[in-house]
Amino acid sequence: MAKIAIKNHILEMMLYMWDSIAQREKIGEIFILKLADEEDMQYLYGEDFDKESVRKVLSAISNKEFLNNQTKKESRFWSKNMWMIEDMDFTNSMVAPVKTLNLDDVKDKLKEYEYEVIFIPGHMDDYYIDGNKLIINFFKIMVNPYNDEPAKINDKPLKEYIEEKLLTM
Repeated sequence: MAKIAIKNHILEMMLYMWDSIAQREKIGEIFILKLADEEDMQYLYGEDFDKESVRKVLSAISNKEFLNNQTKKESRFWSKNMWMIEDMDFTNSMVAPVKTLNLDDVKDKLKEYEYEVIFIPGHMDDYYIDGNKLIINFFKIMVNPYNDEPAKINDKPLKEYIEEKLLTM
């Protein structure tokens, strides 16, 4: 039987940061640099967005500053993070389905490998695949706080979306 590990440690770090900033606390550069250095953040890095981009954007947000001379990816990352800070109840409603995600019934449909499903705060792409790792852009999760519909990505329930991507691996 396949094994699936769900990794949301970067999301937990971001949640701490968003909540702290929403409560008007400043986030130290050391924390931001540690976040930027996290191995799973590498999936965001490439042309026009790197560790320095993460530092620059998150420092600007922590310091309540606008972003100057930004790339399109940096601008998107800035606006998505600001969106999380504006309404922490909504943010928590987006985080809840990730924290309670159970993919046990998906294991029987997969090849007998070990898979990782990783949630990161992305900028552009919905997901990335790297070998046995499925990296999901957390900002693509959509929830409706006014009803009990499941969280979705691209109009598909989150679990179904993840299963579909895992089956292509």
